[in-house]
Amino acid sequence: MVKIRDIELGDFPLLLAPMEDVSDPPFRALCKRYGADLMYTEFISSEGLIRDAAKSVQKLDIFEYERPIGIQIFGYDIESMKLATELTEKANPDIIDINYGCPVKKVACKGAGAGILQDIPKMIRMTEEIVKSTKLPVTVKTRLGWDESSKYIVDVAERLQDVGIEAISIHGRTRKQMYKGEADWSLIADVKNNPRMKIPVFGNGDIDTPQKAVEYKTKYGVDGVMIGRASIGNPWIFNEIKHFEKTGEILPKPTIADRVNASIEHLEMSVKWKGKTLAVAEMKRHYTNYFKGISHFKEHRMKLVTSFDLNEIYDTLNWIKEHEAEFELVD
Repeated sequence: MVKIRDIELGDFPLLLAPMEDVSDPPFRALCKRYGADLMYTEFISSEGLIRDAAKSVQKLDIFEYERPIGIQIFGYDIESMKLATELTEKANPDIIDINYGCPVKKVACKGAGAGILQDIPKMIRMTEEIVKSTKLPVTVKTRLGWDESSKYIVDVAERLQDVGIEAISIHGRTRKQMYKGEADWSLIADVKNNPRMKIPVFGNGDIDTPQKAVEYKTKYGVDGVMIGRASIGNPWIFNEIKHFEKTGEILPKPTIADRVNASIEHLEMSVKWKGKTLAVAEMKRHYTNYFKGISHFKEHRMKLVTSFDLNEIYDTLNWIKEHEAEFELVD
């Protein structure tokens, strides 16, 4: 049984990665239903929380059915991160997670996210102060290093454990790689196999099929896997992995109707949570993924991603479901 303090996550937990403008409550609701064992919110700016910025504060929204749920924060200033931790704790998550992995320029070049991988002593100090500022378990998501010459993750993970984190998720790329190339899990395995490591070690990067999840579990010995991009438009991936791990069988791919129903539910929850205008705009990235690998679909995809009329979008989705027989899943 994998545990983060007293939170039981099962024998091989599947985690939903924190993804900006993706891992919001509507998307998390679907991932939870389809098998995610632990989910993290979108990352939240410490400075935004302190300034009471509406977008940052809204990201603190969590719901009972999501538990266990972790709220992820990022920032470059230790005092701001301590204060943000105290504000986050009031939202009553199960876990507080620190983002030391975001590679995007606007974050990393300010010394936050993966940017802190250029200053490991500060990373350790910040983590220690955050752990001291909360009674909740603290976890970390990070990368192998800043670049090829600074992949110090085995030592870094041990030092983070020593200052009190209770689990670590490691993306198998450096910041310089961004999301290019293949994730290198060998160093993640080295962290897990370090005899001094006692906390759960979760691997992240390139897990996009049930077969790969089970292969990596066996090959690298991680305690669980964190799934990000492969879950977008595909919340079913969690159950698919669990079924394959248990039986060795591949579940049938979701039908067109399954995809439409998930899209409609996702859209309805998004409208309720963030309002019609934002929901319609932000759902566009999801339609492309929900309906990936379907023949003769381009015209309908264009309607979904170009329309700003909610009723028109619902009409298009319902038309697709009613004419399911005209389409073919080719992927």
